[in-house]
Amino acid sequence: MKETTAKERMLKKIRKALLEKRDNPYPNLEEAPLYEAYDDYLEILFAEQLSLVAGKFVFCEDEIQLIENLLLLADEKSWRRIYCWEPELQDLLTQYEFPFYKTDKDFLQAEVGITLCESLIARNGTVLVSNGNAAGRRLGIYPPHHIVIAYTSQLVLDLKDALLNLKTKYQDRLPTMISAVTGPSRTADIEKTLVLGAHGPKELIVFLLEG
Repeated sequence: MKETTAKERMLKKIRKALLEKRDNPYPNLEEAPLYEAYDDYLEILFAEQLSLVAGKFVFCEDEIQLIENLLLLADEKSWRRIYCWEPELQDLLTQYEFPFYKTDKDFLQAEVGITLCESLIARNGTVLVSNGNAAGRRLGIYPPHHIVIAYTSQLVLDLKDALLNLKTKYQDRLPTMISAVTGPSRTADIEKTLVLGAHGPKELIVFLLEG
């Protein structure tokens, strides 16, 4: 009598298992939450995760504190060509006489781009952006420094939550560009040496306001 091999015995067990119908041992797996609840301190989780990917986080109690922090940062880094194209932010910066460029004049010399965002994803410190806002594609990609102005109401735990908010906001007219930005642009392709700013901004700074 021919002796069966280990492979044949394994295949026989698989075929037998496929023929036998069993109840699902985890019927509620899809409904169960993947992570513990972080709702009470999403901003803390986001700040921690953003710092781990070389991003910078600044919490501002109000708009005045935001402008003060922006002025200090611009003075510290000697920024002169700061661009902002979103009307909501333009009104805010103009109200407090913060200097910036409203158009794309001399954009090739841009040092800083200030934009809004769609969501802040706390689990991995990611900023979800799109071209649905007036900043479009260029302002968060071309200048070497990217400043994001966000509000606590935009904090979500995970990517799926951010995408759900995006779908709710735009319905069936989703933006043509949706990008998840996790820290500054980086690469280690050349001799495995980490280089920031290789394919985009070398610095990402998120200013978070209550709202």
